[in-house]
Amino acid sequence: MGIDRLQELRRNIESHNLKACLISQPENVRYLSGFNGSAGWLLISSNKALLAVDFRYTEQAKNESPEFEILHIQGDILNWFPQIVTELNYKTIGFEADVISFSLYKRICDEFKNRDIKVTLFPTNNLVESLRTIKDKNEQEYVISATNLADSAIDYAKSVIAPGLTENEIAWEIEKYLRSNGSETLPFDVIVASGPNAALPHAKSSKRVIQLSEPVLIDIGARINGYCSDLSRTFCCGKADNKFSEVYDIVLGAQLSALAMIESGMSGDEADKLARTIIDQAGYADSFGHGLGHGIGLSIHELPRIGPLSSDILCNGMIFTVEPGIYITGWGGVRIEDTVMMQNGKITNFSKADKMAII
Repeated sequence: MGIDRLQELRRNIESHNLKACLISQPENVRYLSGFNGSAGWLLISSNKALLAVDFRYTEQAKNESPEFEILHIQGDILNWFPQIVTELNYKTIGFEADVISFSLYKRICDEFKNRDIKVTLFPTNNLVESLRTIKDKNEQEYVISATNLADSAIDYAKSVIAPGLTENEIAWEIEKYLRSNGSETLPFDVIVASGPNAALPHAKSSKRVIQLSEPVLIDIGARINGYCSDLSRTFCCGKADNKFSEVYDIVLGAQLSALAMIESGMSGDEADKLARTIIDQAGYADSFGHGLGHGIGLSIHELPRIGPLSSDILCNGMIFTVEPGIYITGWGGVRIEDTVMMQNGKITNFSKADKMAII
């Protein structure tokens, strides 16, 4: 698996007319090497695969990345990077522009100049992320397991949620359930947003007490073997009023339409329109302010992007979310989100939690 990924990356490096690439984004490091430490650098060329780590991680790196040459480093990148590129005689090296700051880039360039090292650094974007969009069988199984756990956590949440409890109390019950049942560190903080708080797409759970007949939006994720799931459901404790029923039905209809109609070969913009058009025509065009979805894997948000400005093309093997929503200031909001995969040209839905809104 690791060798195949390296070969794909090497083709990307060559297509950019580079001799090597420096990788430091943690999920990219793990994807290529299997190394799961919090600090490490990869230097990849056509015939070299180096994993640079300090004393804390040398044994872990040997165990997790047997296909890589382990380089024991000390201090920051200026202490080892100039020497190794000189020894290997690399003249053009790509780096992850979204990860390495301009300040660090300038320090490296200044060090090269001070040592009279004739190396040019080129910024790159998504060299590894583009490879991560297509999930192999193992990755798919990890996401399915994480999704199954999130599904069961939603069922558990429905059994404990009740008027009079705070958002924080429900969020803590869900987090305990996820961790006790096998989730690694959660991909993001559990969101429980009730009443007007549900109008905030990325609300933070608070001390607010849940009331009867108001929307309660729950957004959760689990992580298994590094891979994430993402699931949102919106509930109403007690009898729903006409407003809740109207908004919920619009969002559910938009989601079900998108799930049924998204096909491989569509752009992220085209897929987004399938749900957005329904919400727009219902009179809530200004109340759906985020994209329809995002890729998911080692990161909770990764490629592909599914939204009004996305030209990403959806392909078989991609895993992403489908999550339309309507958010109304002062009242609340409704979001329904599933984790899905493009398979045989259509969507396979991994999320099985029911979409009954009334508790």
